[in-house]
Amino acid sequence: MSTRRAVVLPAPNRPLEVVELPGSEPGPGAVVARVELAGVCGTDMHLQDGRMAIPTPLVLGHEAVGRVKALGEGVSTDANGAPLRPGDLIGWASNIPCGRCYYCVQEQERSLCENRTVYGINQPADRWPHLSGGWADEIYLQPGSTIVRVPEGVSAEQVISLGCAGPTVVHGLLGVVPPRFGDVVVVQGSGPVGLAAAMYSKLGGAAQVILVGGPRNRLDLAVELGMCDLAVDIFEHPDAADRVRQVVAQTPGHRGADVVVEATGVPQAVAEGLDICRKNGRYLVVGQYTDHGSTALNPHLVTRKQLQVFGSWAFAGEHYTDYVASLPQLAQRFDLARLATR
Repeated sequence: MSTRRAVVLPAPNRPLEVVELPGSEPGPGAVVARVELAGVCGTDMHLQDGRMAIPTPLVLGHEAVGRVKALGEGVSTDANGAPLRPGDLIGWASNIPCGRCYYCVQEQERSLCENRTVYGINQPADRWPHLSGGWADEIYLQPGSTIVRVPEGVSAEQVISLGCAGPTVVHGLLGVVPPRFGDVVVVQGSGPVGLAAAMYSKLGGAAQVILVGGPRNRLDLAVELGMCDLAVDIFEHPDAADRVRQVVAQTPGHRGADVVVEATGVPQAVAEGLDICRKNGRYLVVGQYTDHGSTALNPHLVTRKQLQVFGSWAFAGEHYTDYVASLPQLAQRFDLARLATR
């Protein structure tokens, strides 16, 4: 049996290893893809640090883009019904919901599926089909995967530029807390999720987008590419109260933001975000994917300001298809390839 190279995490808190793993021809309903580019997500570092319970050894990489190598029996189209052929550039959702649990069937919230298969996170490398993560020459996309052919004119670099952050924001921001035309949106965090939130807020008609994060080079790029109107550097302004005053002072009537998006992964940022919201504002917590502990906040603010506070967990297949569908518009307005470094 032929083998393929893969980057494997042998155990938590261990260095990564490049190993050879068995390759496979796709069975019925499956697809084998050659990986062109795979992203390094903050979650990958959390996995290495042991912040989530995962099976090891594990081929990491839950965000990737590649080309169809072979189609299994019964596979002829992508999730949108477009024809699929060997050589087509494709992306795929990182998870497969079970379709049977309470959250899949009753709640219709497949991102909350209790039995999700997740590439690069819960499919061990020492069990078939072995190549179940994006950090490998090839990946075996199992039956039930949401596979989407990339639109003409969109490159692999543009697809991977936002990695899993793109569909995560499509779910949380566009699906749960969509900005209204003319809103002031403040985004906490300038990583991929924060930059994606800023871009989609712009596309959604926000009148003003303020990005609070760092380091400075990320903020400068965000301003240069038109992702935000103002950027506040947390390293230049380390005091939270000072940052709140500075941001609120930029909003109409000094009322605060209509929508605030937490995309930091830092628990302390949540209290700061509540301070930035205007009365009757909306607050979306999307950055706390791994547990970094609890934080003190004043619930009186939620009551007094009549805030609407929302959470959003990861994404499902429909959010990924919407993300890919939005890529031509995103790429036309923002230079996505500049967000990716090899």
